[in-house]
Amino acid sequence: MLAGKKVLLAVCGSIAAYKTAFFVRLLKKEAAEVKVIMTENAKEFITPLTLSTLSKNPVYSNYFERGSGEWHNHVELGLWADLMIVAPLSANTLGKMANGLCDSLLLAVYFSAKCPVIVAPAMDLDMYQHPSTQSNLEKLTSYGNEVIEAKRGELASGLSGQGRMAEPEELLEIVRKKITANNLLKGKKVLITSGPTYEAIDPVRFIGNHSSGRMGVAIAKVFKEYGANVTVISGPANHFASEVENIHVESAKEMLDEAKKRYDNADIVIFAAAVSDYRPSKPSDQKLKKKNGVDSLAIEFIKNPDIAAEMGTKKGNQIHIGFALETQNEESNAKQKLKEKNFDLIVLNSLNDRGAAFQGATNKVTFFDKNNKEVKFELKSKIEVAKDIANHVIENFL
Repeated sequence: MLAGKKVLLAVCGSIAAYKTAFFVRLLKKEAAEVKVIMTENAKEFITPLTLSTLSKNPVYSNYFERGSGEWHNHVELGLWADLMIVAPLSANTLGKMANGLCDSLLLAVYFSAKCPVIVAPAMDLDMYQHPSTQSNLEKLTSYGNEVIEAKRGELASGLSGQGRMAEPEELLEIVRKKITANNLLKGKKVLITSGPTYEAIDPVRFIGNHSSGRMGVAIAKVFKEYGANVTVISGPANHFASEVENIHVESAKEMLDEAKKRYDNADIVIFAAAVSDYRPSKPSDQKLKKKNGVDSLAIEFIKNPDIAAEMGTKKGNQIHIGFALETQNEESNAKQKLKEKNFDLIVLNSLNDRGAAFQGATNKVTFFDKNNKEVKFELKSKIEVAKDIANHVIENFL
């Protein structure tokens, strides 16, 4: 299953590093190509010679070799891999990965990697449970990385609790599934609308909404990871997926125009943008100024095009997925949109649910699909929500 697949194993300073020798052997038995990066602290627990011998490749630790001056290109290593797995992941390296610190070859490769990244933390009980550790793990998940939760058992300190790195056999199975996932949507073309739209009042001001684009980015990352060719048409959001094609727009009309250009070639269309329902009918060419003695300003608004509804009238064999952000009558409104806009699946989330609002890294959703299937989910990261969407499409519509 892993024949010819390129796995980049990053090893941090932890007693669990001894398990990597067994893990590398398992990967090689599956005919995977394996390269290893180690932090300096990792070398205190297992030697580079051991992992080099087992992987049949040199082990990387520094940007260059002091004797020969040979440079190890972090960008090339990041591009080489089909999958990067950090196992064991120490609290130190976790904190740096989560907060953008880059002081080692391992971290430089991580920040350069275009492939899926899995991390397997290993540390003592109190370190693992510390709020900063849990916060950093949540950050990594929100960035699109997969975290293998630490296991319970006897720890090196003699304590018993959660903190053990997953066993090599479990790591291998997770790697298998991750690499297999890359083929689930191979060849499918996915078009996603994302973020807010801004509708001009004058050259300075606009009306918009609080959408950050996080949900659209999460969907783009997951569908790309599953092997799809992904294009995102995004309004002026705070977040973008660098791994995919991004088309930047401002207004609902611009978003519609770009969607029309690409719609016929799409297999799956996901309407995740928070599109303004109305726009000023006559935006001013000049900045509107305050006037003495005038305490109010009236602006006429006209209806914006409904991008999802308009594309729904053109729908052929495409799969359409929409979103419904509601504050009241949530279920009935979502089901009505499902019909009216010719969706195959609608994802309902409510501003009444804590953790499901704009700007956050989490969401709490319910699926309703055209086959009258309803699935409710608990609060989870937007990456996990995106995986649920992708899996629902694969299992029900393909």
